[in-house]
Amino acid sequence: MADDGAAVVARDARGLSYPFDGIPAPGEAVEVARGVLWLRFALPFQLDHVNAYALRDGEGWVVVDTGLRTPDAVAAWKAALAGPLEGRPITRLICTHMHPDHIGMAGWLCERSGAPLWMSRLEYVTARMLMAEEVGDAPEDGARFFRAAGWTEDQIAQWRADYGGFGKGVARMPRSYGRLSEGDAVRIGDDDWTVVIGSGHSPEHVCLWRRSDDVFLAGDQILPRISSNVSVWPTEPLADPLGDWMASLDRLRSLLPEGALILPAHGEPFYGVHARLEALKRGHETALKRLERTLRQPSRVVDGFPAVFGRVVGDGVLGMATGEAQAHLNYLERRGRARRTRDENSVDWWIAVEQDEETT
Repeated sequence: MADDGAAVVARDARGLSYPFDGIPAPGEAVEVARGVLWLRFALPFQLDHVNAYALRDGEGWVVVDTGLRTPDAVAAWKAALAGPLEGRPITRLICTHMHPDHIGMAGWLCERSGAPLWMSRLEYVTARMLMAEEVGDAPEDGARFFRAAGWTEDQIAQWRADYGGFGKGVARMPRSYGRLSEGDAVRIGDDDWTVVIGSGHSPEHVCLWRRSDDVFLAGDQILPRISSNVSVWPTEPLADPLGDWMASLDRLRSLLPEGALILPAHGEPFYGVHARLEALKRGHETALKRLERTLRQPSRVVDGFPAVFGRVVGDGVLGMATGEAQAHLNYLERRGRARRTRDENSVDWWIAVEQDEETT
C-alpha cells in the first residue's frame, strides 16, 4: 500500500506528499491503511491537536496514544468509541511516550475498558516520577537551572507559581504496565508490528512498524511540518538529548524505506520520510552553526534563542525554549565546541572554544 500511495501522490517542494484530503473531526476517524484508523483530538495550546490511531485487533482495537485529559477529549473519545470504533473493546493501549498529550487519557481509557497499558520502561517510569514529584513545591534544583540559563528572578517566581502543570492534563496512571522494547514483535490482529525505539524528544520513544506494507506509527519521532522539541530539563541538566536525537534521525534514515507511510502524532500522514529526516537534521545543524557565531561573544542560554529558533521567543514558551537552547549548548560542549563559566550570580556564560582559543 505504501509504495502504491507514494507513486500516485505528487510530492511538494520539500519532497513530501499527503495522500488524504481531509482530517478527522473530533469523535470521527479516517482509515489510512488496512485496519488502521486515524483519530484527532484538540489541544488547548498553540499546537492545537494530537493524533491517535486505532489498529484492528480481531474483534477489538489496539489504541495508540490518547490526547490530553480535557472535557473535550472525554467527549471525543466517547463519540469515537461508540462511532467509528463500533463499540468494540479496546484490547490494549499503547502510548508512544510520556508527554501529557500522549498519555493524558490513558488512565481514563484503561479504567473504562479494562485494557492494559503498554509503554517502554523509561517512558512509563518517567511519567510516574513526574506526577509524583509535582505533588510538592517547585524544587530549588529547577530554580538554579533556570537562573544559570539567564532567567530573571521575576521569571523564576512565575515558574514557581505555575509549577505542577504536567499532572494537570493527565488522568491517574495505571499502576502496572506491559513493557515494550527495541525489536519486539507486537502481534495485532493478523499482523506483526516491530517496535522501533527513538530518543532525544523523550527518553525511550516507541514507534511501531508494520513491515508487511511499511506503515510506520511515528509518534513525535518524525513530524511532517514542525520539529519536535528536544530539551534539557532540570532533572538532568548535563544531558545530551540533541546528540540522541541526531543519532535517532540517522538510524531511522538507514532503517526505513522511502516508500513508508508515516503516521505522525501531529500533522497529517505523509510519504517522503527520507527527505523529512534529512531536513530535520539539517535544521539542527543550521541552528548549531548560528549558535557558534553567537558564542563569539560570551552569551547566556537565553541569548542563544535567536540563533536556535531564528526568531524572538516570548515568555509563554520560555521553559521549552530554554530547554532546547540548553540542549544545543550541551551538544556543543560535549563535542568540545563550546565552554561555560559560572559567574558570581550563578549565571552560566558560554563561549565558542575556537573563538576562546584564538583570543587567549
